Amino acid sequence: MRSKFRGPTLLRRSQVDTGTTDQRLLDSRGQSDWVHTDPWRVLRIQAEFVEGFGALAELGPAIAVFGSARTPADHPMYAVAELLGRKLAAAGFAAMTGGGPGTMEAVNKGASEAGGISVGLGIELPWEADLNQWVDIGINFRYFFARKTMFVKYSQGYIVLPGGLGTLDELFEAMTLVQTQKITSFPIVLLGVDRWTGLLDWMRESLLADGRIAQSDLDMLTLTDDVDEAVALMVRAREAHVERLP
Repeated sequence: MRSKFRGPTLLRRSQVDTGTTDQRLLDSRGQSDWVHTDPWRVLRIQAEFVEGFGALAELGPAIAVFGSARTPADHPMYAVAELLGRKLAAAGFAAMTGGGPGTMEAVNKGASEAGGISVGLGIELPWEADLNQWVDIGINFRYFFARKTMFVKYSQGYIVLPGGLGTLDELFEAMTLVQTQKITSFPIVLLGVDRWTGLLDWMRESLLADGRIAQSDLDMLTLTDDVDEAVALMVRAREAHVERLP
């Protein structure tokens, strides 16, 4: 069986070629489509991480808030999100959202108008052209995984309002990281009892009942309608974090 290593990568059978990496590097002939290959994309990915780390390294305590981009300004949840942004600012937190419209806009607006730091981490999408006008610090990402890293690294907790697939993705990503102890002391609040109860019931009656999750996985979530309770939980987590610092 034919085999060869290309750096750390093992190639066998039909994947073995007769060239070498050095040959391709030094041979200037041929097409320039190499700039579009995955190894070249690593530099672009690296640039996104460098940009994000540089912009947020001195941000200070922040809370990530997720929710629907489709929440209209006259919806009751928009007012809740705006109040949440104000309360987070008053408690000394930067409010970090996906920077889009709807719930995200409301949180950014509340934080900015209250004199706090309003952060938007956008993502390149076909249907969202720009960050909302209330973002004070904004970064737009090409790659979801780079953006997710910034949310987790630079926030001290998540507050999740009702939303769609993107909101659920961020919620379950955070739960998975807590469950696997990739992040610790990371409070997660679900704001909106009537909107989240069905999901929690399903998790309890299906996942927990069948042994696919543990009770501790559900216990990491706090369900409430009270904005003050949500913010107070984040404040307690921040104080506990400071006490653990050397």
